[in-house]
Amino acid sequence: MSNPVLIACAHGTRNADGQAAIRQVLAEIEALRPGLQVVEAYVDVQEPELSAVVAGLPEGTAAVVVPLLLGTGYHVKVDIPKAIKARPEVTAAPPLGPDPRLAELLAERLREAGLREDDGVLLAAAGSSLADGSVDSEEQARLLAGLLPNKVRVAYGASAEPKVPDGVAALRAELAEAGPDGGAGRVVVSSYLLATGYFHDQLFKAEADVVTAPVLPSPVLAEIALERYDAAVALLP
Repeated sequence: MSNPVLIACAHGTRNADGQAAIRQVLAEIEALRPGLQVVEAYVDVQEPELSAVVAGLPEGTAAVVVPLLLGTGYHVKVDIPKAIKARPEVTAAPPLGPDPRLAELLAERLREAGLREDDGVLLAAAGSSLADGSVDSEEQARLLAGLLPNKVRVAYGASAEPKVPDGVAALRAELAEAGPDGGAGRVVVSSYLLATGYFHDQLFKAEADVVTAPVLPSPVLAEIALERYDAAVALLP
């Protein structure tokens, strides 16, 4: 029996650099697993749209949707199940995060941005209206905090509280209280986003001192995606 198709399903963006970053992940998945059929799909903004990709599979073709998303949210809990509902031979894997390797990658981005020990770190996630999304982001922040001597807090771009500007202000006040003699460190926003695009651009408006680069590019994402795929395949009847 041939391997199930891997449908790599990202959010979608109008940003050309962001689009290229996601397609690079697909190329890296293919390079790591020669012969595996990898198909791109999106839940918003871009085409091909996931439901159309699933509908276009030949009847009876086994496939695994791997969300190229950093946590659980509406797309993972609602959009993807809805897209595959009519095709029992198509299943879905969990999203990429939270994961200790993502924490290591976030720490690397922070070091690249010049993080100092007295800085505060605000993990900035996209946000979800579902509580599961915040739980995932908080777990990722916990994993990141385990790698750093810094205070690590969480904020969101949309659909959850606190929003990033409020998180920046709260963390700045917390740092000032800890260093009343003018020795308070900076507020560094850790971009917990896959690639450049609308949400990443908004981080620069939050009045932080530093904003890191997003997660991509990194081969780590392809490795995690294949692990999620393999775990889902192992559960197939």
